[in-house]
Amino acid sequence: MSKLDDKIALYQAEAKKLNLGLDDEYVAKICRSLGPAIYRADTEIVACGDKSELDRIRNNFLKKKLGLTEDNATLDEMIQRVCVAIGTSNRKKYRALFYGLLAKEAKREDIYA
Repeated sequence: MSKLDDKIALYQAEAKKLNLGLDDEYVAKICRSLGPAIYRADTEIVACGDKSELDRIRNNFLKKKLGLTEDNATLDEMIQRVCVAIGTSNRKKYRALFYGLLAKEAKREDIYA
């Protein structure tokens, strides 16, 4: 098994454990799109308590990658819903699952097609 396959299996298992409703193939496509970010400890995990990181997610992922045009407050609420869905006390908020849930929330799963 490759490192990528190992990460995909880890995230698929975590998505099932947390009952996130993310399809295995969808998770695999997200992992492939994230490239090296899933292999570095400091970029693999999203810190919901870090405002600057959440601002980057809002600006770089939601606005630029997904093309959302809603106001910042609406996008911040979307991010907070995903933080809660993964679990506020869960220290392993994997970026792949986080982005997958955000895309699903925004009804933009097609970016991973």
